[in-house]
Amino acid sequence: MPSFDIESKVDLHELTNAVDQSNRIIINRFDFKEANASFEFSEEQVKLTANEAFQLDQMIPILKENLAKRSIDLKALKLGEKSISNNIASMSAEIIQGVNQDIAREIVKSIKTSKIKVQSAIQGDCVRVTGKKRDELQDVISLLKKNKIEIPLQFVNFRD
Repeated sequence: MPSFDIESKVDLHELTNAVDQSNRIIINRFDFKEANASFEFSEEQVKLTANEAFQLDQMIPILKENLAKRSIDLKALKLGEKSISNNIASMSAEIIQGVNQDIAREIVKSIKTSKIKVQSAIQGDCVRVTGKKRDELQDVISLLKKNKIEIPLQFVNFRD
């Protein structure tokens, strides 16, 4: 029986490249001289630091632009709160990996309400969809692309 998996993953190598490119842009910009501004990536989190909070607001579009250039969906970036201490403003942006249980249930529910004759099952941090015909699976993919889900979805491991 044909099947595929629905998952949400970010290419960490491309993410590292986007953070490095953002740092190069910050170093070359005149308005960030003496600002001690930088991006740091560690453990599925990007940390933004600068001298002032308004500089963080200027750094966010730079990061988003470089992520978009590297084909990383901006839905995978969850911005945190700004914090200011000892004349250093910082902010962390979490990288969302995997489909959590609530979103997986929402995906399964939308597939069942569509009346497409497929089976869907939650398997850890992905959702497996199985059907008798390839066309039905393609209908599920187009249905999920139309739905407004707050994380980026990839449709992988398609098997006939």
